[in-house]
Amino acid sequence: MTEETAAVQRRFLVRGMVQGVGFRWWTRRAARELDVSGNVRNCPDGSVEVHARAMPSILDEFAGRLAQGPPAAVVDAVEVFPSSEPLPDGFDIARWP
Repeated sequence: MTEETAAVQRRFLVRGMVQGVGFRWWTRRAARELDVSGNVRNCPDGSVEVHARAMPSILDEFAGRLAQGPPAAVVDAVEVFPSSEPLPDGFDIARWP
């Protein structure tokens, strides 16, 4: 496998008006359309955290979608970090621990 075809994991922290606007359900739908595995959850500080696994080019497209968000959202920033959290196959909406 080359670096272009090997799946990688990333953590996205989405800030702005992203809670109470359907962001998690919208993210799950976008992830499933792109065949991204992982999860999404609301954070206590009002942000949304996404852990995702896919090929780098797919995660780049996914990040672009996160930056857009659903129609009712106002995304101020999407921060990207490496992630090593165990992720499910498929994509789930999770709860904060």
